[in-house]
Amino acid sequence: MNDSTFAVNPDLIARVHASPDTTLVMVDGASYVVAESLDQIVSAIVAFRARVISHAQSMIGADESPRPVLEPVALRPRGV
Repeated sequence: MNDSTFAVNPDLIARVHASPDTTLVMVDGASYVVAESLDQIVSAIVAFRARVISHAQSMIGADESPRPVLEPVALRPRGV
């Protein structure tokens, strides 16, 4: 392993192996050997998801109903 740092989308992790190296296997078949343990990977994913939920909840006021973050984009068929 070298000292490089990278990030992955946790939604694209298919599985994590720890025997003895920790390997992330992505849904596209790519695999990455990482320095973090299986427990550290799971904890990082749980913390990330909690931050996403917390942020989403903070965007909704107590007296407001949920609303989409992005407004829909009107598209026209090609050639019109």
